[in-house]
Amino acid sequence: MTTEQRDDSARNTVFGEVAELYDAVRAEYPAALVDTVLDYADLGDRGAVEIGAGTGKATVAFAERGVPIVCVEPDPRMAALLRRKTAAHPGVRIEQAGFESWVRAGRTFGLLFAATSWHWVPEEVRWDLAYEALAPGGTAALFWNHHGVMDPEVHAGLAEIDARYQLTFTPHTMAGWNMSDTIEPPEGDESVWTSQLPLMRGRFTDLREIRFKTPAHYPTKRYIDYLTSISAYRIMSDEARAAVQAEVAALLDAHGGGIDMITRSDMVLARAV
Repeated sequence: MTTEQRDDSARNTVFGEVAELYDAVRAEYPAALVDTVLDYADLGDRGAVEIGAGTGKATVAFAERGVPIVCVEPDPRMAALLRRKTAAHPGVRIEQAGFESWVRAGRTFGLLFAATSWHWVPEEVRWDLAYEALAPGGTAALFWNHHGVMDPEVHAGLAEIDARYQLTFTPHTMAGWNMSDTIEPPEGDESVWTSQLPLMRGRFTDLREIRFKTPAHYPTKRYIDYLTSISAYRIMSDEARAAVQAEVAALLDAHGGGIDMITRSDMVLARAV
């Protein structure tokens, strides 16, 4: 089945259409992840810059630990919500811009972090821009949430729906994961960062990869809301989006009225030379 889609050239800003919903349904990041970043970074009196801060799903967690943050966010609707959420944190400053067009003040920051946003920065310049923003010894912390479906039957049903609607990069395209206690990437798991090493051009060292896993349950309505916040769904026509969501809802209702998942938070840490 071919579905009508809008031009996705501005796919990184479609989230602003549903900023409030995005903030309500997107998963938080584990407190242990934030602690790990700050232990590694050893900021001292240096501040942080956040790429694509969105509605502040990660911003607030760092601000609550006293980190001064310059938030770079291209979408005015997301930035407006971020301002409201961080009003109680005077150390947070918000600048509306894409990271590639943001005017930076030299190598000054002790930490640069991106929460499920690094992929929106053009690959050919992202590491150059990160290096130019970080003081020598500063930390790049890049992390994002993935979601795995625990029930193989539900996973297969969702994958079949995705295939018929030609949807990619949804939770259904990923394999189910077990609930291992380990937070390290499993032996033999191909690193998504291998291809990035040449782009780092030897300017980052002490590369570390860490994984956090958190079980989650979504009732049907909340999961449909979650899908509404995903770019693959945002660029669909209203009619096509309603059709696929109706099929997903029917499948979940037939399996107990919800879905059990694992939220997998993957992170890479690197230090600028």
